[in-house]
Amino acid sequence: MPVVDPPEMAGGDHPMRKVTRQVAFDGGWDPTRAGKVAALFDGMASEWDQPRRAAEERWAALRDALDRGDVPAGRVLELGSGTGMGTRVLAASGRPPIAVLDIASDMLAHAPPDLAPRVQGDASALPFPDSSVDVVVMVNALLFPEEVDRVLTADGCVVWNHTVGEQTPIHLPADDVADALPGTWTGVASRAGTGTWAVLRRA
Repeated sequence: MPVVDPPEMAGGDHPMRKVTRQVAFDGGWDPTRAGKVAALFDGMASEWDQPRRAAEERWAALRDALDRGDVPAGRVLELGSGTGMGTRVLAASGRPPIAVLDIASDMLAHAPPDLAPRVQGDASALPFPDSSVDVVVMVNALLFPEEVDRVLTADGCVVWNHTVGEQTPIHLPADDVADALPGTWTGVASRAGTGTWAVLRRA
């Protein structure tokens, strides 16, 4: 799918931008903030699966990343999975997650139960062993660099996707994701439909 200009939604001053950067770079996460984020998304869960969010152009970037980013079909963990829109794309690509995790229990309640085990949890303390997954997928999600690094195998990869690119309220450029992750990372990035994507690996 060709690149499509996303609708104007979130500028650089969007309040979630500050949260996103603080979480990725400054450890700006505590039980109070976690509770607020969970409550925010719980409150939107019943109306989340609107046609505009399911539009083909929004998911073109994730499909493109899976097609062209050399993403293996190993043990896939999806973080910030919401109501399962990304989970459906992963399953259709032949990469059904071993688990999906979201902090908002109401979001998970609206997710398909048959595609992957649904785990309600905080991505700042993932309930998975060290080096236990080959691919960590995050679609419009907050980045907890230390935990992503911990659960990923040595030759694993991170799939980072924003469905409406720079207009996504929770937006962090691919270069910043690579900088935030422990150690040195390299990868590829592109865009398709309204979205952007990156696939990152340890150098």
